[in-house]
Parts: sequence; C-alpha cells; structure tokens
Amino acid sequence: MSTSGTVDRAFRSALYDTGDDTLDTGASLLAADPAADAELARRGEDFVASAWQRGWQPADVVRVVRRELDETHVRLAGALIRAQARRDGRARGARWEAQLEELPEAEGFAPRGDRFSHVTAVLELYRLLLRLPPLEPLDEAAAPSPAGRERRPESRMLGRIRALLAKAEATGFPEEAEALSAKAQELMARHSVDEALLAARAPAARAPAAEGPDAVRIGVDPPYEQAKAVLLDAVASANHCQAVWNEPFGFSTVVGFAPDLEAVELLFTSLLVQATTAMTKAEAAQRAGGRKRTKTFRQSFLAAYAHRVGARLAAAAEGPVSEDLLPVLASREVAVGARVERLFPSTTTTRLRGVSDGAGWEEGVRAAEEAVTATRGRLGRRR
Repeated sequence: MSTSGTVDRAFRSALYDTGDDTLDTGASLLAADPAADAELARRGEDFVASAWQRGWQPADVVRVVRRELDETHVRLAGALIRAQARRDGRARGARWEAQLEELPEAEGFAPRGDRFSHVTAVLELYRLLLRLPPLEPLDEAAAPSPAGRERRPESRMLGRIRALLAKAEATGFPEEAEALSAKAQELMARHSVDEALLAARAPAARAPAAEGPDAVRIGVDPPYEQAKAVLLDAVASANHCQAVWNEPFGFSTVVGFAPDLEAVELLFTSLLVQATTAMTKAEAAQRAGGRKRTKTFRQSFLAAYAHRVGARLAAAAEGPVSEDLLPVLASREVAVGARVERLFPSTTTTRLRGVSDGAGWEEGVRAAEEAVTATRGRLGRRR
C-alpha cells in the first residue's frame, strides 16, 4: 500500500471518530509504516494552512493547543507552523512574523523514540486542528498599503513606558509601584495623542487617514479568566480601544490604532504581574490568620482589582486636548467602533460570577489603589 494510502486509512479511523479505540487503530497503522512520516507531516501543514484560512493566527493555535492538550502537542504544533511558513513563503506582516519568532522551541516533527506515542500525539493534534471553528479575520485590509501595517522601530516614549512598568513590577513598595504605573499610563495617553496629531498633520500623500484601526488577540488564561478579561477591557478602554472576550478559546480581541494597541499589551501584562504578586502576599497573610477559602479569595481579589483599576486608569489618561485634535480623536473612536461592529455584529454582555469573599474584595481594592486598575462592570463578549 502507498504511504498516502496508509495516511488515508489512519485518518479515516482516527480523525473523524473521537473514540480512543479508533485513535489507537490509526496510530498503529502509522507506527508500522515509517515511510508515511513525510506525508503525515505534509498533511499537518495543510491543516495549519486551513486554520489560517479560517482566521486563526500562530499564537492562537499555540494557545488553544496548550489549553486543550499538553506541551508535547505544543512543540509539534510549533514545528508544523514553522514548516508551513517556510513552504508558504507569503509575507503576512510584522505582527505575524513576531508570532512565528515566539513559537516554542522544537527539535522537529520527525519521531524520536517510541513511534506509537509520537503518532498518537500527532493524531490528537490533528483532531484538534481539524475541529477549529472559523474566527473573525483580523488581517482584513483596513489600509490599502501593506507597508503601512509594518511595525515601526520602537519610539523613545515606548521605551520609557516599558522601563517604568518594569520598575513597577520589580519594586517591593506599593506606593512606588502606584506612582510608576500611573506615570506609565500618562505617557501612554500622551503617546497616543502625539501619534494622532502626527496623523492629522501628515501630508495627503502619506494620508494615514486611509489607514484604519488594527485588531489583535490577547490571551486571557485561566484561572479566574473572567476577572482578567474585565481587567483587559478596562485597560483597552483607557487607551482608546475596545475589547471583546472569547471565553471558549481564552482570548480577547482588542481593536484600536497601533500605538494604543501596544500600550494595551504592555500595561495589561504589567498589571497582571502586579496583581499576582499582591494577591500572593495577601493570600499568605489570610492563611496565616487561619482562613482556608483560597479559590473564593482569589476570585474576589482579582474581581475587585479589575473593578477599581478602571477609574484609576481613566483618571491617569485624562488631560486637556487641543481643539484641532478633537475631530481626529472623535473620528478614531468612530473607526474603532465600526471595526468592532464589522468583526462582531452580535455580542452579548456578562457579569462577574463567584465574587463572594469580602476579605478578598477588600484586599483587591487595596492592591488596586497601590498599582492601577479598572473595569466597566460589563464587557463585550463574542456570541
């Protein structure tokens, strides 16, 4: 039988039936035919390419594989994505290239050691890839020129913001962390205004006005992902963006202009680090006092942290705006809203669940006062 025939028989058995017995049958066929390995890998690259056509991106695939399977499958997925990118050769932009660079390290897709275990893991990965549903296509051309989408060298302002947030994460003094984070948000707001002003004053030949808002997916990982999604929504709102949460696949799609999206990614990551550090300390103090309700304490802590962060971020972002810039900011707000409406014509709202620990809530509010936090209470959610 040809190697293609072996792969076809294995796929009929293992990919279109979710039972363990059928998986073992398919794995046995492939394990007994080493000559089928190249065809097996090529079919996997086709599954990856099909995921791109359905709106997925490299970071999305790695995220869902990590959530649903394990690190063995993550490494296999990384090897497949790299191989598909080499075969494809298509230029997809700087953000896509950055995701490829951040793929987990892998020795390759070829089996090493136990063939049966290897092909079993491959088939489990393919089952998942085959069942990925369509996602909203983030790479729709909002700008006519691909060059306008390329990532520019990082400005001095973003370098200063990164440095401030790094210091906020590292300091052991809450007051210092609060001051550093607030200063970072002020700089982010100024950076956003400066970018908008440059766009407004640009010559018509370069007209960034034709360039619409971008969209990125940011992972919102368990546990307590609902509170984390609210926190991300707050950070997005404070930076002229909108966030829509996809709970089943563990990410939020954030829509905004490029400088604002960079600010959101930076600040959200930093706030999560600060929140986790503060929560760990507060929880240890609670346990020392004899309390055992760890899960409810953490959920309530993060919910309060997210709830309080919004007002502080919004206040830090406020400032006088010149009259010539008001129309630009207003048009950008409309453009962001329109892009969200195109991507998500139907959304629903959700409320935080499981917030029942008073001590956790109080500690979360206290931590937010000592860092930076926010939320709308409700957030857009993909339906």
